[in-house]
Amino acid sequence: MLQDIADGIQKGLKDKDFDGSLKFDCGDDGVIVLVDNSATTNDRETDCTIRISRENLTKLLTGKLNPVTGVALGKLKISGNMGVAMKLGQLLG
Repeated sequence: MLQDIADGIQKGLKDKDFDGSLKFDCGDDGVIVLVDNSATTNDRETDCTIRISRENLTKLLTGKLNPVTGVALGKLKISGNMGVAMKLGQLLG
């Protein structure tokens, strides 16, 4: 469930600063939006959108899917501000 993933991201954001807004679009499963150092499942416009399956999002967040490899294999698609997407690596690291 995406709310559980959003809650986990929210805990991870606790001591970190994320500038910008980013959306994980998981299609029919819903969205997770990162904005103002919070994670929510409420959809809104963002600086960057990453289209990814819920399964691959879980792999990305747990380090089992490298973002560059994911893009190369078509497991995730990035649109919008690439600078915001690159900041995601700092949060995951």
